[in-house]
Amino acid sequence: MNFSDNINRRVFLQRSGFGLGAAALGALAGEPRPSALTIPARAKRVIFLCMAGGPSHLETFDYKPRLAALHGQPMPESFTRGQPIAQLQGQALKCQGPLAEFDRYGQSGLEVSSFLPWQAKIADEIAVIRSLVTEQINHDPAHTFMNTGSVIGGRPSMGSWITYGLGSENSDLPAFVVLTSEGGRNPQPIASRQWSSGFLPGRYQGVEFQSQGTPVHYLELPAGVSRERQAQLVKTIARLNRHRNRALQDAEVETRIAAYEMAFRMQTSVPELMDLSAEPSHVLEMYGAEPGDGSYASNCLLARRLAERGVRFIHLYHRGWDHHGDLVRYMNICCGLTDRPTWALLTDLKQRGLLDDTLIVWGGEFGRTPMYQGKGGPGRDHHIKGFSMWLAGGGVRGGVAYGATDELGYHAVDRVTHVRDLHASMLHLLGIDHRRLSVKFQGLDMRLTGVEEARVIRGILA
Repeated sequence: MNFSDNINRRVFLQRSGFGLGAAALGALAGEPRPSALTIPARAKRVIFLCMAGGPSHLETFDYKPRLAALHGQPMPESFTRGQPIAQLQGQALKCQGPLAEFDRYGQSGLEVSSFLPWQAKIADEIAVIRSLVTEQINHDPAHTFMNTGSVIGGRPSMGSWITYGLGSENSDLPAFVVLTSEGGRNPQPIASRQWSSGFLPGRYQGVEFQSQGTPVHYLELPAGVSRERQAQLVKTIARLNRHRNRALQDAEVETRIAAYEMAFRMQTSVPELMDLSAEPSHVLEMYGAEPGDGSYASNCLLARRLAERGVRFIHLYHRGWDHHGDLVRYMNICCGLTDRPTWALLTDLKQRGLLDDTLIVWGGEFGRTPMYQGKGGPGRDHHIKGFSMWLAGGGVRGGVAYGATDELGYHAVDRVTHVRDLHASMLHLLGIDHRRLSVKFQGLDMRLTGVEEARVIRGILA
């Protein structure tokens, strides 16, 4: 027998190691467990409109006449004793009444503030959750918790979980796209880990499209290289990678191959997507969009175009809602930049027949305190014990106010809704059982909703 036919102990252990790793990575990279897709899907895609910085529920969707009556008086200690407070810790706490007028809109009579005249027009389309709670009181960890269900680094974002669970409907664009804009007070930075795939294969991570200039860096053809030669190069690299991966059996090598091939296809699909010149003037006017300006309005229009093309998860961040002071001024700026485009996006989707299977989520990482904080004018501190968000579209019952905070807007007291409940409901509307969409990692069955109990918010479902 030739020596090459023998398997010595070192080779055996090496190959066994590769085999075990391949089995684990292969399971991770494969299709999700079919048992997770057991619910009739109402939505095919998600557009998450993140008002980064934390908009005040008390100046948007949660009017508190009692807070108005107590304006300027000491905040009752019974509300705040032992509670987490961000920048107001150790200071004298005074009640800050609402800094906006409220009225009832639509057939539902949903209460909406004067800061949001355009969203008031879609009152019968949205379900406002007024009783949300979260667990992190500072921006970055609160975003991380909202996006991944955990503050532990390395966890997949909700967009990654959803694309892992459902895949993509468009082979020429990423399944998960991120767009950012800013305008307002103190735009907080947004780290790329907010759209990370964590321990899922890298192909499920979000891809950030730049709102100005080149949409995706390093996507253009190199000087002097034709598309045909580029195609040959991509195919050659893929063959070499696949040859090597017969031994490695590494899911990330397959991710790299897929990334090269996707980038090649995106050289054609992305410029066509980003070219808004084909949009009629009345559509641009509807959104208030100027092509190439990097605004939230243009990003909303791009979100509609991405939805039309089958992108599964579209995440828009508008940074500027951190209103510790001069709240009225900065609310006018932020709402001036985002209110009409939000209305336009929902209205446009509805007119095109896309709203029925598109889930829209609007809100920030937390709310603001009922207590006064002054930096250049009345403002509010971070608040996690009760705040508002809304959902609309695929499977959501419009014109609904779900849950409530107490008379001062401090604690969620009726139908308290955790961020994990929001995640469970999003997955449910997409046809996914949140308890069954899991991946074995570090000995645990990891889920977007974690190991704690999470429930679907039945009261907002159509």
